[in-house]
Amino acid sequence: MQSTDRPETRLATRLAFLVAGFGLACWAPLVPFAKNRLGVDDGVLGMLLLCLGLGSVAAMLVTGMLSARYGSKPIIIAAGLGLAIILPFLTVASTPFTLGLALAAFGASLGSIDVAMNIHAVEVEKGADRPLMSGFHALFSIGGFVGSLLVTLLLSIQAGPLVATLLCSALMVLAMAIAWPRLLKTAQSEDAPLFVIPRGFVLLLAFLAAITFLVEGAILDWSALLLTTEGRLDASHGGLGYMLFAIAMTVGRLGGDAITAKIGDRAILLWGGIIAVAGFAILLLSPVTILAMSGFLFIGLGASNIVPVLFRKGGAQTAMPSGLAIAAITMTGYAGVLVGPAGMGFVADHIGLPGSFWALAILLCAAPLCAGIVTRNQDREEEDAHRPYRSMDA
Repeated sequence: MQSTDRPETRLATRLAFLVAGFGLACWAPLVPFAKNRLGVDDGVLGMLLLCLGLGSVAAMLVTGMLSARYGSKPIIIAAGLGLAIILPFLTVASTPFTLGLALAAFGASLGSIDVAMNIHAVEVEKGADRPLMSGFHALFSIGGFVGSLLVTLLLSIQAGPLVATLLCSALMVLAMAIAWPRLLKTAQSEDAPLFVIPRGFVLLLAFLAAITFLVEGAILDWSALLLTTEGRLDASHGGLGYMLFAIAMTVGRLGGDAITAKIGDRAILLWGGIIAVAGFAILLLSPVTILAMSGFLFIGLGASNIVPVLFRKGGAQTAMPSGLAIAAITMTGYAGVLVGPAGMGFVADHIGLPGSFWALAILLCAAPLCAGIVTRNQDREEEDAHRPYRSMDA
């Protein structure tokens, strides 16, 4: 196997994360165009958007199985090219059925590359002499910003959805062509199980990932409503909260590797969780709007490097194959994004929207409380590794 500690492999991994964030963000500005083209109501549109999420979750499970046997490289290439090929079809699908199929396929490509690129990132980081995972995840955020900005700019100059997506697809194909020969060949042994029931430590990592992704999804979907219904901001400025959160998270991840190298994973989980929970307290308790808005910065900075640490630990544990562990963590985290915001609405109906945000803060306390467990010596996992796999070979 080729060395994992090479500049070209790090470049290829960064390109994979960049393409994933870029491709997803290219779709967001197209949603109103799709709704107008098909003439559907919000209910039908919601069902169509659900197709993207369902396609992603289904593909994540399959990707973990395939990566355990064949490695992450072919999946990254196929999924990245899939995003590029399917994106223009989202602008020309003429019926709800065809758009639903296209969104499911687009979601499957997104879910596949999401799992495979994290598996690849774990392998690359193992061969390096310093943490790299936070920087990789920062590229996903940067790709999202660039993708949404480029499509919005093209649409604003009347380029049209199809032309805009064709240009974006060409950029994604170019990025994947550059990454292709530089990606690692990380195939597992031929007798690697295609399915392993997640064990205790991996379940803990997945639970913490779900909480962290839930926080991100809830702030995306509910922060504007929190700010406007509380009278802190006018409706036209409601999106400022998520914008501050997203900027802080990106900045935190760009500097996260250097910080992690100095203070370690345990301190990242402990202090990152404490800072994020403090951010919720500032947001919900401060009577001054400007000070309250700074809470979003604290939440973004504190939470920014929790997920990279969880992926790193998922790749290092020995209780089950690392590829399947990463798939479990990714899928559970994504479920937090999909299901969590809806659950927030249910909770808000009973205890109010501020109360639901306090519930998020309480859940996020799990990160600092579990920091010692997550980062302790892997004695228990090594002991588990000697037990037979409960596996189901395909």
